[in-house]
Amino acid sequence: MTYTVTEPESPTASSNGAQWFVVLGLVYLLLVAVGMIGTGFKAAAGDQAKDLFAFASNPVTGVIVGTVATALIQSSSTVTSIIVGLVAGGLPVEIAIPMVMGANMGTTITNTIVSLGHVRQGEEFRRAFAAATVHDFFNLFSIFIFLPLEIMFGFLEKIGQTLAGILVGGDSMAVGGFNFIKPLVKPPVNLLKDVFHGMGANDVVTGVLFIILGIALIFVVITFIGKLLKVLMVGRAKAILHAAVGRGPVSGIFSGTAITVLVQSSSTTTSLVVPLAGSGVFSLKQIYPFTLGANIGTCITALLAATAVDGGNAVFVLQIALVHLSYNVIGVLVIYGLPFTRNIPIRAAEWLADLAVKNKVYVAAYIGTVFFILPLVLIGISQIMGW
Repeated sequence: MTYTVTEPESPTASSNGAQWFVVLGLVYLLLVAVGMIGTGFKAAAGDQAKDLFAFASNPVTGVIVGTVATALIQSSSTVTSIIVGLVAGGLPVEIAIPMVMGANMGTTITNTIVSLGHVRQGEEFRRAFAAATVHDFFNLFSIFIFLPLEIMFGFLEKIGQTLAGILVGGDSMAVGGFNFIKPLVKPPVNLLKDVFHGMGANDVVTGVLFIILGIALIFVVITFIGKLLKVLMVGRAKAILHAAVGRGPVSGIFSGTAITVLVQSSSTTTSLVVPLAGSGVFSLKQIYPFTLGANIGTCITALLAATAVDGGNAVFVLQIALVHLSYNVIGVLVIYGLPFTRNIPIRAAEWLADLAVKNKVYVAAYIGTVFFILPLVLIGISQIMGW
């Protein structure tokens, strides 16, 4: 007599389904948080919004603000979401653009930290450190090329303005039909505003509380989204990595973009490949385009956050989100697309990795220079040039 044993149904599918619903709920909270920052900034600053950001009116200072904030927070998604909220509240786009450039730079320190896990392995550390810092050098190179061009010609601002105009319909100053998120986001924001007013808070106090709570909520939401998506997607992300990265630069760029959109963190995506590079699974030339795709994929957070905004500043919010995307895409097309600039980040990363293997002091010197000394030098140059 033959018995057929039927295994109980795995709870994985239903568990994953519940986790995806939680992710959707967290995305909704992200949109509410961005709406809170914009509403709070408008209430607290009123017509004085530009004056509050006089410290960042210098483009170089704006880059430094974005870089340092992202290096400290360790999340460009969080910083760009906050920038979107500030633009919604009246922060001028021309001030926000350098901050976005800096956010790209600040997030790269995560890879360097991950590479230090290989510090005792000699050649393995050299490969891991080069794979980590190639992202740094690409973003530094992008800033050196595009920040002066933006200061002189405002080309990114104009590109973002044109694309936002196309999406919202000509010269309209409100997203209108494009902003299908508004009916979902506005009720909780208005409810919270009524609660604060009911407690006797005036507009300025309410605005400040909205900004603080909005920023805190973005921190919490981005953290939990990252943790959940790591559980849901990182295993698949590794499989995609092995299948796609080795197939050529175009495949590497697209896979880097896709995985970063899925896990909502360029730091997570690029940190995945650092150990693989260290162990020799992928070469630096294979890792390089993948990290560029991660730069593009991380823009999804700002684009998503932009859908939470309505009113007169909505088109500017969409504009800064599209500037972020345009900046990263153009950077890939120019730096990686041109043969004479393509290998500059690779050579710089290999040179630094060789030094780091010989003496670990170079690692500390590199981090100190890029995130502290160089910003001070740039501020000095900007003062001399009168930017």
